[in-house]
Amino acid sequence: MPDAPRITDVILDFCGVVLDWQVRACLEGRFPDQMVDRICADDDPCGFFRYEDRMDAGEELRDILPDVRREQGDQIASVFVYYIAHYGDALPRMMPGMEALMRDVKEAGYGLWGLTNWSHETIHIAFDKFPALGELLDGTVVSGVEKLHKPDAAIYELALGRFGLDAASCVFLDDTARNVAGAEAVGIHGIRFTDARDARRGLRALGVAV
Repeated sequence: MPDAPRITDVILDFCGVVLDWQVRACLEGRFPDQMVDRICADDDPCGFFRYEDRMDAGEELRDILPDVRREQGDQIASVFVYYIAHYGDALPRMMPGMEALMRDVKEAGYGLWGLTNWSHETIHIAFDKFPALGELLDGTVVSGVEKLHKPDAAIYELALGRFGLDAASCVFLDDTARNVAGAEAVGIHGIRFTDARDARRGLRALGVAV
């Protein structure tokens, strides 16, 4: 049997991997606690995560807002508008240890890329607030720009083609299991992200010298 291809490139999701994304951090102290708790509940009763997912898939805020008002009422719609307008407040920090890991990947000579489900209307905020993204990443595919969405195969294939990468020589880190599975379905090695320490271990297990 021939040896497995050597890993040459590392592809990173953004929210929950590189950046700490917290809706609560944007809303807490600005709206009633009970409302914030309801908006941030895991079962998404106010639809915030569903509406944002639509933006991540390429829809415009102005086109989604009528649905928010009809389904949730004017008050929740106004909070959603506030949230999008103050999106940087929902990104309080880079995930602990990730800037160091990214620098180690680059210094070791690997390609480093971004592949994120994110709205084209707010993605600039991430790069403005965290200049290390622009400094360290060789390129990024953004779902809302492409109107493609993880875990669909098309967005992984687009990233591979645009960056000139071989799937078998890449590893993709995401905190969401279905997105890792989507990468693996097109032949990319997948790592389910929990924290930077485990990510480093997972990369080393694949032969990445970090």
